[in-house]
Order: sequence, then C-alpha cells, then structure tokens
Amino acid sequence: MSTTTLASAKPETAPQEPLALRLAALDLPVGGFTRAARADALTRLQAMGLPKGRDEYWRYTNPAAFNQPQPNALPVDESVLDSPLFTSIDRLRLVFVDGRFDAAASDELKGEGLEIASLATADAQADHWAAGVYGKLETAGQTPVARPFAALNTLAATDGVLIRVTGKVSRPVHLVYRRSDPLADVHLHHVLKLEAGSELTLLETGMVGARSNAVIEADLAKGAQLHHIAAKRAGYQKVGISQIFARVDAEALFKSFNLQVNGTLMRNESVLEIVGDDAVAHIAAAVLGDGRVGPFHQDDTVFITHAAERCESRQVYKKVLKSGARGVFQGKILVKPGAQKTDGYQISQALLLDDDSEFLAKPELEIYADDVKCSHGSTTGALDETALFYLRSRGVPKERATVLLVLSFLAAALEEVDDLRLRDEISERLDEWLTSRASELDPSGNGASAKA
Repeated sequence: MSTTTLASAKPETAPQEPLALRLAALDLPVGGFTRAARADALTRLQAMGLPKGRDEYWRYTNPAAFNQPQPNALPVDESVLDSPLFTSIDRLRLVFVDGRFDAAASDELKGEGLEIASLATADAQADHWAAGVYGKLETAGQTPVARPFAALNTLAATDGVLIRVTGKVSRPVHLVYRRSDPLADVHLHHVLKLEAGSELTLLETGMVGARSNAVIEADLAKGAQLHHIAAKRAGYQKVGISQIFARVDAEALFKSFNLQVNGTLMRNESVLEIVGDDAVAHIAAAVLGDGRVGPFHQDDTVFITHAAERCESRQVYKKVLKSGARGVFQGKILVKPGAQKTDGYQISQALLLDDDSEFLAKPELEIYADDVKCSHGSTTGALDETALFYLRSRGVPKERATVLLVLSFLAAALEEVDDLRLRDEISERLDEWLTSRASELDPSGNGASAKA
C-alpha cells in the first residue's frame, strides 16, 4: 500500500488549528480499494473536527493527548512487560511491530475456514472483499454521536488484518503487538467479515505503540459467532484509543471482553448495532488501575442499538482502582421502534481501594418500543469489611483475603469469556498479578469518591 501523502489530505485551514497540525504530522496513505473510504473519512473529519473537553462524550476524559500532533516518547522497556498470555493454546499468530505486520514473526496466513491478508498488502487489490466493509461500519457508527478518532483511523491506518470467515474456525487468531520505536504513533484498522454460520475467536495481546488508535469493524451475518478477547496488559505510560464497530445480524452472537491493567490514558469505544432478530451482543471489561506507578485514566464508552426483535445485549464493566486512579463508564442502550422483546442489561461497578480514586458513570437508556426488558445499574464502594473479616477469621491471611475479594468482584466480567481455557488463563494470570502486589492493596479505603 502506498504511503504517499494524499494531495487532498492537507485541509486549507490555518496551521495553528489542531486538526491541521494533527494531519500534517501524518504520512497519509493514498489507498487502493480503501481510497474512496479514506477520502470520505477526511471530509467527515474536517466537518466534525477533533473532540474538545466540553463535548458531551468527552466531558470525563481530556482528549488533549490524542489531539496533539506527536505522541510523547515512551521508552521501549521490556522489563515492564508481563509474560505473554495464551502461549499454551494452539492459535494462529499474527505479529505487528509498531503497527506494521511482521510476516517473518507470524504464522502462515492461512487456515481452514479463513481468508486472511494484511491491509498494507491487500489494499492494492481493487476487487478485494474488504472493500465492501472498510470504513462502512465506522461511518454508520458516527450517528448519533460523532467519533472523530475513528474517522481519523479510517483515513490514516497504514496496516491491520483483514479476515473473512467462512466456517467454524477451531483455533483462535491471535494478534500480537510489539514495540521497537519509542515514538511510534500507530493507526491499525482490522476488518472482520463472518459469513452465515461461521465462528471465530480473536485474541489481542501486547502493547501497540507509544500512542495508538485502533479500529475493529466486525460484520456478522446470520448465525455467525465472534468471540473477541483483548488483553493489552503491558506498559505503565500507555496512551491509546480502541474502537469496535460491530453489525450483528439475525441469530448471530457477538461477545467482546477487555482486560486492562495500568496505562496512563486509555479509552475504549464500542458501537454495536443489532440488526437481525434473535441476535445476542455482550461486551465486558475487567480493569485494574494503580495511580501509584503513574497517572491512570481509563474510559469505557459503549453504545448499543437494538433494531430487531427478541434480541439480547449485556454490558458488564468492573474496575478496581487505587492511588488516585480514575475510571469512567459511559454506556447507552438505544431501543428503536419495533424492536420488541428486547432484553438489555447494563452494569458498571467500581471497587475503590482508597479514598483518592474516582469512578464516574453515565448510564443511559433510550427506548422507543413498549414490550422490552431493559435495566442499568452502577455502584461504587470499598472492599466488604464483613467478608474480609470472615475470611481472616477462617485463617486466610489478610493479603490473600484481599486478593480473593478482588477476584470475586471481577468474576462477573470474566464469565463473559465463554472458552474456559481462555477464561482460566486470564483468571490465573490476574491472581498471580494481584498476589505479587498484595502488600500494596489497601483494603481500608472508605468514603471513596463516586460521581454519576
């Protein structure tokens, strides 16, 4: 894929304007089959501009670090990396270094029921199947809420993986992210197209770049199943935004789970549209933030649209915060007219381990059908002192009791991972991580701050 700068990519605006500076710092791809989508994304981005702190969906998260032309340098320090997850599982590994596909470090791009290519390679093919998906779901996801960084990604993405699934794929596809450049400003765009009745498990691990902007577009046809697990656990100064746009057709199943441990500023946006009857869409996250190792701000923003009958959605978000860490949850369920028998559930909960941490929640329901079952809830609190006393009275050491209570708090989110092998590995790794830091967990935090 050519990376010659688009002639139209430099908007005729004053150079001091943030968007002009942001675009000027990028070497924008021309694109092959993506050319029209990139040009459209540029037009949309120029119309909406970069987000500001006063924007409704950015009121809890300062977008300045995403708006600035260059990322702050983040030294490549392997000592802060956890040992990799999922290494004991048979999987198809696709490695990206600083946002570029590394064929030499990856497995062969083939598998039963799979058609795989890197975006950088496939973009030269004018008739590639991904031409019908790239940028389409992202564009649809701009209504009713503008998402400028998703449009920027469609414009600027230099690589990603394109996966077309035609059958039930037995082994997961594992996207492994690595870093080598302390100034890597990465734009990755993945496209997944699941044909009727197909099934895929997609794993993501590692650290994408000093700053990252990643998009997944997932188009699920009738009866398809996608299980997505992202465990980007490494690095204390990570700055990144991840965005998932999914279209879920009749009788299809979409499930996504995100594990986030530390990182300076992370925002995860999920825009799911249920368009076929009897479909299911679940999204969940387990977040652990410790402000003692550096500033921690983590934002989950979710928008699920029900546009069909007898469909189910679940949002399950659990955050454990300490030492001034801040967590944000903004979740919405929109039930369109005619989407009868909708079952929508949303829960966001924070466990604050001291008085300095903060959780901000904004749950929303917007319903235009009269035969539905929708609910939302949000709670914030400290460790249960009664439960802690009970465990200690049974001979469990205080540090171990604290770890067990934290794991119990996170359990509901982990249960959204259907594959027991993957769930057990994540749970075991969380246990190890918490146990190694048990002496730092302060179970005495009462009167923790919460805003909704």
